[in-house]
Amino acid sequence: MRQIKVLVVEDSMFFREFLVKNLNKDPALNVVAAVQDPFEARDAIVKYRPDVMTLDIELPRMDGIEFLKKLMPQYPMPVVMISALRNRAQEALEAGAVDFAVKPGMSDKHKLEEFVQKDLPIKIKIASTAKIGRLKNHTELQIQESGGTNDQEMVVAIGASTGGTEAIAEVLKDFGTDIPGVVIVQHMPEGFTGMYAERLNNQCHVRVKEARNEDRVLPGQVLIAPGGDAHMKLIRVNGAYQVEIKKGAKVNGHRPSVDVLFQSVAQAAGANSLGIILTGMGGDGARGLLAMRQAGARTIGQDESTCIVYGMPKVAYDIGAVEYQEKLSDIARKTYQLINRV
Repeated sequence: MRQIKVLVVEDSMFFREFLVKNLNKDPALNVVAAVQDPFEARDAIVKYRPDVMTLDIELPRMDGIEFLKKLMPQYPMPVVMISALRNRAQEALEAGAVDFAVKPGMSDKHKLEEFVQKDLPIKIKIASTAKIGRLKNHTELQIQESGGTNDQEMVVAIGASTGGTEAIAEVLKDFGTDIPGVVIVQHMPEGFTGMYAERLNNQCHVRVKEARNEDRVLPGQVLIAPGGDAHMKLIRVNGAYQVEIKKGAKVNGHRPSVDVLFQSVAQAAGANSLGIILTGMGGDGARGLLAMRQAGARTIGQDESTCIVYGMPKVAYDIGAVEYQEKLSDIARKTYQLINRV
């Protein structure tokens, strides 16, 4: 019989050792590692590939629920939260935990033993059968310490044309709910962007919707400019980002135009933005991406080998707008690196 590999994440050395000792008494369980904070947990997940993780809420360096929110989009796995904080059970489950176990008081030896020898092993065994989604074959797990870039201040802007619908989908599928707000212009006819956004919303961890005028730009959400007779701009109102959808003449033969979006991002967000230009014919977006870079933004261009049409990214690269050229499969990873300034 194959044992269930368990990772224990608990900051109390006494309780951590108590858990390991008692869980290992169950022949169906094997504690492969026991660590005290989310950063040690990150490394242990990559090294040991546990089947189930037990996770405390009150942890050093990062709250357990915050860690769970960052973990699940990148490495979905069964997690049993353990805490004396009953009032945070619903929050833990909404963040992706399979179950919540109430930690008993340390002074009650009988309840402690019942918890670690009966209640918790049952929850772990049940959790191990949960289907959480496909595990991505990561060699790295990007969990950044709190206190870096403020996601409310950061904006990711993406532009694409020919071949862009699938390129955008590949990038967005690797974005987690911890990604800053994303705004996108993809050259598409009127009536198609709504259906496209709905398809992506069903496929991705992030929320994807066709943008409407005055929609807020929020972390974990993607706004796609509607096709038709209007452009989409990023504006700042009362300290918060939102989009403005406004009718206007075609720019570079397109409406909405990537250049219009990127120019507005350069003005509204400047160095608190990241621009990505993907496959597409022509040069729409190149000058706007250059404006972003000149305003202090980080910029990424899709490389020629993975483009359907190496037009827009080439023009952007040739005029110095592209800071990093990346294969399509590497763009999400590079985005996370740059927004976390690592």
